[in-house]
Amino acid sequence: MAEEQIRVLYIDDEVQNLNLFKACFRHDFHIFLAKSAGEGVAHLEQQDIHVIVSDQKMPGITGVQFFESILEKYPDPVRILLTAYTDAEALIDAINKGQIFRYLRKPWEEEDLRMTIRSAFQSFSINRKLLEQNAELQKRNDELNRFVYSASHDLKAPLGSIQGILDLSKMEGEEDNAAQYLLLIEKSVKQLEAFIHNIIQYYKNTQLKEQIDQIDFQKMVAEILESYKYYQFTPLIDFRIEILQEEPFFGDTFRIRTILNNLLSNAIKYQRKDEPDKYVIISVKTSPEEVLIRVEDNGIGIPAEHLNQIYNMFFRATSENSGSGMGLYILNEALSKISGKIKVSSHLGAGTTFELILPNRSEQAYSQNESVSNTPERR
Repeated sequence: MAEEQIRVLYIDDEVQNLNLFKACFRHDFHIFLAKSAGEGVAHLEQQDIHVIVSDQKMPGITGVQFFESILEKYPDPVRILLTAYTDAEALIDAINKGQIFRYLRKPWEEEDLRMTIRSAFQSFSINRKLLEQNAELQKRNDELNRFVYSASHDLKAPLGSIQGILDLSKMEGEEDNAAQYLLLIEKSVKQLEAFIHNIIQYYKNTQLKEQIDQIDFQKMVAEILESYKYYQFTPLIDFRIEILQEEPFFGDTFRIRTILNNLLSNAIKYQRKDEPDKYVIISVKTSPEEVLIRVEDNGIGIPAEHLNQIYNMFFRATSENSGSGMGLYILNEALSKISGKIKVSSHLGAGTTFELILPNRSEQAYSQNESVSNTPERR
């Protein structure tokens, strides 16, 4: 984080001290001033403060008491205490109750305080990074637990079905209902194949670094639809495709293909059996900054109470299709990797519309190509 972005809150009941602090450090940090503890809390409510510098002796409340009072609600800002007195008890309280980072004497030395604030911000950055990493680790652990539990079921169920069909065929004889049994086995095998495909997509999305390439959406959409041409409803669907790609678009091919694949897969699989005029509308429009993608269908739709859960791992909004419940979760994870945005609207029995915005990485692609071209060739 750049130095000018460091946000420092200074609390002191003496106006001349506030003015001096701002005069000394306004070019180094983003300064917020408060004449009282109440004004300090008001700043904390409105700003993401990185470092708090407080005078110890203030009317009605000490600096230590102020730090102690905000610890529960605002634990992240790093705290620096200033005092004109050598008070061992106040020092102990500051360390134990206020959890201060440093304890400085007044009048403070400008360079000493400047370096202390910078060190405090480094501590803030490290602590925040650790919190983010711990939160991510906890999320991954929770996902792993859900994955192991649900995956074991989703892998065992088709295998159990296949074994049951084979046992039944043995009991009835080699020729009886053979074609029907083969169809049932094929259905179970396809379930296994789809689930394994989702596992591979999930793994690649978590491991692969972003790789920027120029993308031809006309070609990508055509290839995805070709892979679904033998699905149950595909021959009955009117695909209405409108791709306006007047601007070159650069992005992560694997993740964008994964996103489009999952959207189109759902639009095809979750059609209404009784709908005579099935359709899927695919529109893509690029600009120098972004691409707008819209996928609309008139399928079974999603109940309103489930819309906020559809991106959860293994969540199934309907029992009408035996999907793995990973498709939209993988889509959302891929979106987060490439800084994309998504919006969904749906009406039960009338269809679903997904709208996406993905950034155009053209400048990043240029930098990437420059880096490759400037790399000395190894001999």
